[in-house]
Amino acid sequence: MGIGEWVAPRRLGRDFRWLLASSWTSNIGDGIALAASPLLIASMTDSPVLVASGAVMQFLPWLLFGLHAGAIADRVDRRVLIMCANGIRALVLVALCAFLITGTASIWIVLAVAFVYGCAEVFVDTTSSTLLPMMVKKKDLGIGNARLQAGFLVANQFGGPPLGAFLFALGSFWPFAVQASCVALAVVLISRIARTRVPARESDGGRTAVHTDIVEGIRWLWRNRPVRTLVIIILTFNITWAAPWGVLVLYATEHLQMGPVGYGALTTASAIGGLLSTVSFGWLERRFTFTALMRVCLTAEVLMHLAFALTTSGAVALVIMVGFGAYAFIWGTISTTVRQRLVPHELQGRIASVNMVGVFGGLVIGQALGGVIAQVWGLTAPWWFAFVGAALTLALVWRPISHIVAAPSIDDEDAAPAS
Repeated sequence: MGIGEWVAPRRLGRDFRWLLASSWTSNIGDGIALAASPLLIASMTDSPVLVASGAVMQFLPWLLFGLHAGAIADRVDRRVLIMCANGIRALVLVALCAFLITGTASIWIVLAVAFVYGCAEVFVDTTSSTLLPMMVKKKDLGIGNARLQAGFLVANQFGGPPLGAFLFALGSFWPFAVQASCVALAVVLISRIARTRVPARESDGGRTAVHTDIVEGIRWLWRNRPVRTLVIIILTFNITWAAPWGVLVLYATEHLQMGPVGYGALTTASAIGGLLSTVSFGWLERRFTFTALMRVCLTAEVLMHLAFALTTSGAVALVIMVGFGAYAFIWGTISTTVRQRLVPHELQGRIASVNMVGVFGGLVIGQALGGVIAQVWGLTAPWWFAFVGAALTLALVWRPISHIVAAPSIDDEDAAPAS
């Protein structure tokens, strides 16, 4: 088997290859910004509040517009929506480059750009997650999601940040110019996908209001017990995970005495673990049930929190982080695949958006809790909170996980790949 066939099996179709290429290209640009954006903000201000505001701009658009993005994705041509939203992202980056080159950029302009860019990104990410179920058969969703996740790990988490830091050292505008080029190329690549049909509507054919569509999606989610339970699991585990993650830099540099380089090594270790899972996911999918894999992943998360709470060794922390990256990738791939199998095509956008709002809502709640807990009880306290909370949640969802996986999938007749 050649490398091309392993990365994008022919059975997944030509459209999947264009989607994969567009996703990987866009992730390179986002990975560049992952390092360059904080560096740019830090070069303009030493205010912790303003520096933290740059991170807030990543979460706020999801909380404001996430549900609307899902409803809109379910009523228009999804390919065109992604192209338009990515086009806006590219234009915003070009404008930022112009401000930087002319020396007129300010911290407020940078934060405004981050917010507008984040709003467009909400529509891109929500809609992109709806395309795969329209392209491949249900049995191939797992490997399709694994390949898309691999691009996120390699480009966004592993390769992009070092490149972004290097480009920033050459000049503040260079990383954003390269990012704009990547996003523009992603538009071209996804335009090669065969026209995606507007999702079927079960209504009487009249155009409904967006908020009506949002309510319809939430109502469907609430009545569908397997998908509802899955979304609640993701929300809860994101709260417990984000509590210590929000103070990870202090935990690494002060508690473990790893220094800034060691802190960066922790994120790299996580990406390495994810890459190992990328290589092995197909093997795991063939030999183990999703029920078993999901239980192992959540159990590993509970144990990871305990291990971080107990260790005082930076070397041990690096090993733990490799394991975290490995099981987090597997969990993300499987949970996305299960959700896509259970949700009708015409609701994919809305249910995906509710899921993402839960993810980012959990991150905001968890980070807020983690900061308070660390302030009062010390830097290891958030890990103990995460361990207890995750363990209790796992005990409650251990049996429901099997019901989620065993729930009947939607019809497969519209999911044949393009030739």
